[in-house]
Amino acid sequence: MFRYYATRFNGFLMVFNKATSLFFVTVLALLSGVSAVHAKLPVAVNGQPLPSLADMLERVTPAVVNISTEDASSGTLVEDPVYRHFFGKKVPTAPGKPVGTGSGIIIDAENGYIVTNAHVIEGANKIIVTLKDKRQFYAKRIGKDLKADVAVVQIQPDRLTAMVVASGKPSRVGDFVVAIGNPYGLGQSVTSGIVSALGRTGLGIEDYEDFIQTDAPINPGNSGGALVNLRGELIGINTAILGGKSGGNVGIGFAIPADMIINITDQLVQNGRVERGQLGIEIQDVRPALVKAFNLPDGQGALISGVVSLSPADKAGIKEGDIITRINGTTVSNSANLKSMIGNLRMGSKVQMEYVRNGLIKKCIAEVGQVSAGMYQEIGKKTDINKPKAQEYNPWDNFEVDN
Repeated sequence: MFRYYATRFNGFLMVFNKATSLFFVTVLALLSGVSAVHAKLPVAVNGQPLPSLADMLERVTPAVVNISTEDASSGTLVEDPVYRHFFGKKVPTAPGKPVGTGSGIIIDAENGYIVTNAHVIEGANKIIVTLKDKRQFYAKRIGKDLKADVAVVQIQPDRLTAMVVASGKPSRVGDFVVAIGNPYGLGQSVTSGIVSALGRTGLGIEDYEDFIQTDAPINPGNSGGALVNLRGELIGINTAILGGKSGGNVGIGFAIPADMIINITDQLVQNGRVERGQLGIEIQDVRPALVKAFNLPDGQGALISGVVSLSPADKAGIKEGDIITRINGTTVSNSANLKSMIGNLRMGSKVQMEYVRNGLIKKCIAEVGQVSAGMYQEIGKKTDINKPKAQEYNPWDNFEVDN
């Protein structure tokens, strides 16, 4: 009986083994077919090529450079956010070789001009520029504007590629953008996002602010790097992040718009400094009661709280109590916005102003000029008109310049 069942069992095993072998052969064949199908990534969907930024980036990234600096100190410890991130508050370095890192953009290939943030090269004894192809140059400082955090340096114009500045249609909230820079000194890196907001002012980062806000990841070391649209055109220079003590990206970054950059860099190249036009007015934000009384759209505008006698504004007919609503056809959102708009105009420029007086909309044209600090004393205001007002509480204390 035992031999009978053993024989039956052995026969069963033979059939089972053959069936199992056939099953695994079939499965392996199917898997081989599947792997063959998935070995190649699709190059098109519905006959259309997959979108990629690669071609655009190959064209524009040579215009973005890495900037490193050395100061004249000896045996000191570096206070640089890139190295602080990894080593804490104090970073040991070789004597005489403290290093800072940032980014820059070639704006004039023929003359070797590079724009960056002023804080990137502030206090530097030596400025070293590294191109994408790894060539290095010592840079000459041309000029800086600390009030807007913009600087221009110059290198030998040897086979350089310049960035094209966006013109024509302005950026809009929701436009896709790409940030290019040197985060944490790692080398050139690229991130992408959208324009989150435009015309950010009153943040207390710079004296003159008109920032583009973006969620494209920006980290320490990106300062001075490029923010470009999908055509590869420069729309801004990455400057600051809302990161606090963490030091990293939280999706809120700020870039100085290209039109402001070009105006400043032109003056720095020509004169080595920036001369900002003034109207001779003291301004403040419009209070809710005035918004309701004058039916101002969205509470926008800037209230004139004082006018300097014989100033450009006075000659144009502006009076205390007027509310400036538009400058050269552009809506004025608040007093900080008006300050930046006027400060971005050159001396002698004509400016068309639209304002509200006693509920009536009026217009005038003024010529931007220079008003001495002493003249502001006539209206009982502070003499340093460019210094931001002191505040007991600043909700933007967590801002840090990304450097």
